[in-house]
Amino acid sequence: MAGARPESKANRARGIYLLPNLFTTAALFAGFYGILAANAGRFEAAALGIFAAMILDGFDGRVARMTNTQSDFGAEYDSLSDMVAFGVAPALIAYEWALASLGKLGWLAAFIYTAGAALRLARFNTQIGIADKRYFQGLPSPSAAAIIAGAIWIGADNAIEGSDVSLIIALLTAAGGLLMVSNFRYHSFKELDLHGRVPFMFIVVVMLGFALVVLDPPIVLFLLFMAYAVSGPVFTVGSLRRRRGQRRREPRERTRAP
Repeated sequence: MAGARPESKANRARGIYLLPNLFTTAALFAGFYGILAANAGRFEAAALGIFAAMILDGFDGRVARMTNTQSDFGAEYDSLSDMVAFGVAPALIAYEWALASLGKLGWLAAFIYTAGAALRLARFNTQIGIADKRYFQGLPSPSAAAIIAGAIWIGADNAIEGSDVSLIIALLTAAGGLLMVSNFRYHSFKELDLHGRVPFMFIVVVMLGFALVVLDPPIVLFLLFMAYAVSGPVFTVGSLRRRRGQRRREPRERTRAP
């Protein structure tokens, strides 16, 4: 329109990028839907809501980097969305399905998980640009949520009453919260180059992985994320042993040197 004033920098700064924030909003909605489904007693749908939030959460950051639409607002919004979808929702769904039968022990386990997720996200935000991008410090909150959602999905799929496995779910929930605030190192897989060429066998392995997931989704997904959760302590302990071994060898090599 002729005569209209050009948009100032201040006005442009007030806007937000649409595409990545749409994925973040969708992930937030999926987590919220999981809570509503659990309140209605539809625990399989609640678990699927958590997994849907995981998929959507994986897209928002990648889309922002691909389209060069990263922003401070997007990072903060993504963190808040993660808190709801992977911090509050899994704890409430687990409480509704199994932990309520344990009384105070049940809500304590749920709170440990929720507090662990909040602390994990706060620590992650303060380490952006400082920490090694190849690794996560502590179990990522989406992976912790996937363990709980997978266990609930297995129970709902096999008509298992939550009260019958309440102690197991309490242990998984509390352990997930503690692993999130631990110092165990987990591979982030951010060093994978999705734009480069890969060996043919890599595609074959991916195809077999999809086949295994389709075979029995709840069990396979639960086992995969459980293996990832265990990999952190194993990797960290192995790294510490290697460092100790190197420190012990160094004095010996110095004494042998002429």
